Amino acid sequence: MDGRLTSPRCTARSSRARLSRFVAVLLLVGCSSNSQWVSVRSAPNNPLAETLQVFSPKGPQPTERTLQLLRRYNLADHLSEARPGLLAQIEEIDRQEPSRENHYAIAELAYLDAKKLEKSKPEAALELYGTALLHAYDYLFADASQPQDNPFDPQFRGACDLYNQSLEGTLRIVRGQGEFHPGDKRTIKTASHLCQLDVQLFSTGWHPEDFDRFEFVSDYQVNGLRNHYHTYGLGVPLIAVRRQHEGQEAAEEFYPPSLAFPITAFLRVDRSPRVSDSPDEQDSNPNAPRLVLELHDTLDRQELAVNNRLVPLESDLSTPLAYYLNQPHFQDSKLSTEGLLRPDSNKRLQGLYMLEPYDPHKMPVVMVHGLWSSPVTWMEMYNDLRSDPQVRENYQFWFYLYPTGQPFWTSAAQMRGELSELRATVDPQREHPAIDQMVLVGHSMGGLVSKLQTLDSGDAFWSQVSERPLSELNATPETKQALSATYYFAPNPSVRNVITIGTPHRGSPFSNDLTRWLGNKLIDAPMSMLQMSQQLLAKNGDALRPDSPLLVRTSIGSLSPDSPLLPVMLTADPGPWVGYHNIVGRVPNQGVRGYFAGDGDGIVNFESARLDEMANLRSQVIVPADHVNIHRHPQSILEVRRILMEQVRDLENFGREDIRVAGATDAQLGDHQ
Repeated sequence: MDGRLTSPRCTARSSRARLSRFVAVLLLVGCSSNSQWVSVRSAPNNPLAETLQVFSPKGPQPTERTLQLLRRYNLADHLSEARPGLLAQIEEIDRQEPSRENHYAIAELAYLDAKKLEKSKPEAALELYGTALLHAYDYLFADASQPQDNPFDPQFRGACDLYNQSLEGTLRIVRGQGEFHPGDKRTIKTASHLCQLDVQLFSTGWHPEDFDRFEFVSDYQVNGLRNHYHTYGLGVPLIAVRRQHEGQEAAEEFYPPSLAFPITAFLRVDRSPRVSDSPDEQDSNPNAPRLVLELHDTLDRQELAVNNRLVPLESDLSTPLAYYLNQPHFQDSKLSTEGLLRPDSNKRLQGLYMLEPYDPHKMPVVMVHGLWSSPVTWMEMYNDLRSDPQVRENYQFWFYLYPTGQPFWTSAAQMRGELSELRATVDPQREHPAIDQMVLVGHSMGGLVSKLQTLDSGDAFWSQVSERPLSELNATPETKQALSATYYFAPNPSVRNVITIGTPHRGSPFSNDLTRWLGNKLIDAPMSMLQMSQQLLAKNGDALRPDSPLLVRTSIGSLSPDSPLLPVMLTADPGPWVGYHNIVGRVPNQGVRGYFAGDGDGIVNFESARLDEMANLRSQVIVPADHVNIHRHPQSILEVRRILMEQVRDLENFGREDIRVAGATDAQLGDHQ
């Protein structure tokens, strides 16, 4: 036989590859990766494309309404002439007979010519875009002497689209001259004026120095999210890409790199007269309108006041999220596989992450993924929940990333430390009561990790390790401290509700002799855990139970129906202030999953997923979804929303402070002060 095939290195490599493929098929927990969350459009999405024939071989064409106005004033024959002259004639007509129709015609004609010139003569196109923008603004916000606009008239929405598209065309040309940032000042030339443009940021969480660059939402097609949340109004939805910078606030250490977030650009036109007492400050063009490019955080607001009217902002929450998920450094398959097979290498990424600015007034929802997964698995639910104004007004979302190859109780201990560290970082004086209304949402093994944040261990967990008190073991102080953090804990008084989804509360039949053996072969258990276990066994072998959790090396082993800690978790005392909610998946028994898992979601059987006897169980629903998709199922997402809104109503009825301490003893609260 060829020696190359029997060499230890080749044998190990091929064996590992075969085992990896087999475990992938067997577990079917799947990575939630999507290699193409967004794709670049061949041409930007443009609502005027059809009405103005923007991409027609003949070139953009005016609408019949505009042609009718030109015919009325005997100007139709002037369409083929130099456009500035035609626009000047319509402006003169408007001075004599003011009309919104005139503004619309000027905006449309200027926009059409700008589209024709934007590639060949960008400076001329910029001037025309500016003209279109100002006249579309005047159409929408004419003074009180003008007749009221008719929102049922298609031309009204056409004016909105002309405003938005003219602003986008302006921003594209301005960006081509160099990135624009909050605080910048630019000059914009129109057919009639030379205008000063100021860029201002309006956000409670982002700062001007956060902005690295902008992308246009209209350039991208969302592929990886089931639902695309786009609201209609005025403004240009943008994708803002964040950069790291000096002088960051404490919470910003929890923002992942190159985070993308939604912003809408709105151009406000100020035509009020300017008066200055200083001759040096006299404006060379006093009649020119002042322009302010407002960058609005659409997580903060969805409308703004313009000329004593509330105007909805055009916004897009989904495309910036999909754009961020498409970045190479956030590829889920790599995060998930490294976290499963090489937990030690994944520890540098472990921790809590925020995808939006920390808000001390909003309650945290912490999402905890399951085995062979990452926070990307939550993006469908996150996208749906964040689109709801009531949810967005009351909650902020955090995500916990951890290496899933290690036993779940190890991950739970680390999460306790991460939550404590985050609180000490963002609220060291404990002045933000919203944190004390935290909701944990865990899928699969993440449900067990979440649940362990809310139980009182007593001696019950340690008694599964040894009958001898921890203090009597022959071990270093560091080892005893690590063991104490894992097996002795109090419920976190800041957690108000726990939602478990497809969680194996009594273990999973997929953790059997074969898969545990495969897991031990494939998963590189953390070296610190292996060394600690070996030292304890060498010095305290007679003190450890034969089925001690210390002998469990991997997460697959920890999920066995015979796992020593699962029964303890079912009977341990929860924090009396915590409410539990359980979502169970159930699908027909089909294929290999039905053969192994029986009745249930294909991975976790029905009896293991139920929580009938759990103290403080507030709700339990059954969803017709398999294990991989249960947390993405619309019914599950609606149930999570219902629970979140129920908590809001409870707080309104009873007050946050009363609920925070309800049933908690001073000692329990003191453990987390």
